[in-house]
Amino acid sequence: MANENRKNEQLDTFRVNDNGKTLTTNQGVKVSEDEFSLKAGERGPTIMEDFHFREKMTHFDHERIPERIVHARGFAAHGEFQVYESMKEYTKAHFLQDPSVKTPVFVRFSTVAGSRGSAETVRDARGFATKFYTQEGNYDLVGNNIPVFFIQDAIKFPDLVHALKPEPHNEIPQAQSAHDTFWDFIANNQESAHMVMWAMSDRAIPRSFRMMEGFGVHTFRFVNEQGKATFVKFHWKPLLGTHSLVWDEAQKIAGKDPDFHRRDLWESIEMGNFPEYELGVQLLAEEDEFKFDFDILDPTKLWPEEDIPVKIIGKMTLNRNVDNVFAETEQAAFHAGQVVPGIDFTNDPLLQGRLFSYTDTQLIRLGGPNFHELPINRPVCPFHNNQRDGYGRQTINRGQVSYHKNSLANNTPAPASEAEGGYVHYQEKIEGRKIRSRSESFRDFFSQATMFWNSMSEPEKQHIIKAFSFELGKVKSKSVQQQVVDMFANVSLELASSFAEAIGAAPPAGEGSRVTKSSPALSQLNTVKSPITRKAGVIIGEGFNGSEVLAVLNALNSAGIQTEVISGHLGSIKGADDTELEAVHTFLTADSVLFDALYAAGGSAGSAESKQQTAYFINEAFSHYKPLGATHEGISWIEENQLDNYPGVVTGENMSQFAEDFTEAIAVHRHWDRKLV
Repeated sequence: MANENRKNEQLDTFRVNDNGKTLTTNQGVKVSEDEFSLKAGERGPTIMEDFHFREKMTHFDHERIPERIVHARGFAAHGEFQVYESMKEYTKAHFLQDPSVKTPVFVRFSTVAGSRGSAETVRDARGFATKFYTQEGNYDLVGNNIPVFFIQDAIKFPDLVHALKPEPHNEIPQAQSAHDTFWDFIANNQESAHMVMWAMSDRAIPRSFRMMEGFGVHTFRFVNEQGKATFVKFHWKPLLGTHSLVWDEAQKIAGKDPDFHRRDLWESIEMGNFPEYELGVQLLAEEDEFKFDFDILDPTKLWPEEDIPVKIIGKMTLNRNVDNVFAETEQAAFHAGQVVPGIDFTNDPLLQGRLFSYTDTQLIRLGGPNFHELPINRPVCPFHNNQRDGYGRQTINRGQVSYHKNSLANNTPAPASEAEGGYVHYQEKIEGRKIRSRSESFRDFFSQATMFWNSMSEPEKQHIIKAFSFELGKVKSKSVQQQVVDMFANVSLELASSFAEAIGAAPPAGEGSRVTKSSPALSQLNTVKSPITRKAGVIIGEGFNGSEVLAVLNALNSAGIQTEVISGHLGSIKGADDTELEAVHTFLTADSVLFDALYAAGGSAGSAESKQQTAYFINEAFSHYKPLGATHEGISWIEENQLDNYPGVVTGENMSQFAEDFTEAIAVHRHWDRKLV
């Protein structure tokens, strides 16, 4: 708790509220005029001695910093983490020892491919980066919402990103992988097969950051007080379950509300619906390193949870929004190499490259070596060393000594022994020749991609087929299309044949994969299903049955479902019994894609246009497999559109029973057993 308070107090010293304050320059000089620059006469030229103009304009000219090359589009929140039980058996990391200790955290979610101005519901991997402000220093768990990656060696990072980004000759398309250079890269770098399966699945279009898993991707080490190491992979499990959008819905949301994911996170925290994630670890003894049919250090491979169970060890709660997106979210500097005693690295070649790259990119993005002194990056524990000067230096170091070893300051600051908490790298024995090569154990590119396919439910498989069909349908090169078809025949002949037919390519040759292994944990069909924080749009018209509809809304709200009224106009909508509800949306300002469910509550349908718009809303929600509810006149709206008697469509005259049944339908999230449309 003291650690959490220390971080909040530290940030408080940098927080400023300008409301009611006198305008000054950055040097504190009070400003008498901020509308007009200093001129030689009312119609004369501006005078350069106007220091206020120069300061204001210079700061404005330099307000923007280079956006991240990848993960540019991001949003973040503050929170806290508590371990459930001591992990002393495996690691000496202090923040994983005491269940009573609350460690402050800062979490940044992001898309990978798009620029800062791109939409948030695009098909893409999502970043899930967590900064723990521990008593031993900052620890960054920098992961994604997908447990594997495209490449095995960091030297391929520039190639991957160059291929993924908008094509350089016309800078098209933005925030999309549906173009020639990306798929040309995939076809010619087939280690990416497993990651591509995830990227073409529902995991790449999450419902929200709150309903998205996170993974550390790499294999790390825990090291305990006795120096014993255990291989570890990190997982974040959302308590609301892992849920996704459907592709048509994701595309429409990108136009209706490109800020959909950040708005959802912001509003949820503001309403007190704090996102929660449990931290899980997969633990593997060093002596078991070679007991599997894959290399545990290969970042294109996951550890199947059925073979190596996930042990849940703690919970993270995001409970406070940022005060300033630039100062916190944009200036946050994450680095996979920022670890604390008890957490160490492995020889994963992708991880090894990240240990260099992340610091290097912060140097240019944040203007120099002192990015660690920015409030959002500053550790809660004291830090002392002989590093000095540079752009953006905030520390005022006192004294004449800034080197080691020294006698003038009694050889301080002095290194700490391991017993005193000094970081000591795990002493792994390493032998080998200097060589540019890849281990033979990394050369199986397809078996886990097939395992992923085998693990999917039938609706999920159909979504993957359609995703390949869409993406490759945007590719202009027939050669690249055919190369991808032939490549993914190694994953599944059914998959490759299906999207080959859709894009007009030749059927793939060969027998496909013989891998039969599956992992039920990979299917979202098996995730937690809960109505809590789901958002239901309530369509009503004037003269609705006020008391009964209000009873339904109260029951839904009690179940944790958020309800928002949609009608033909904003403001008060009067019921037949003088009950009033406030319409916060009209058919023009809202859309069915912005809700998890729709409730047609009845009332006068109003104009022919309103009736048509109501029909559009409920038909679109139905086509996205969402739950639909109807009472009173709303039942006729459902019947007129021939949507009754389908799974997930709930109607009723008994308000109590209706609310119960509709709540259960909302918890299901999608009703895939409807006829596919």
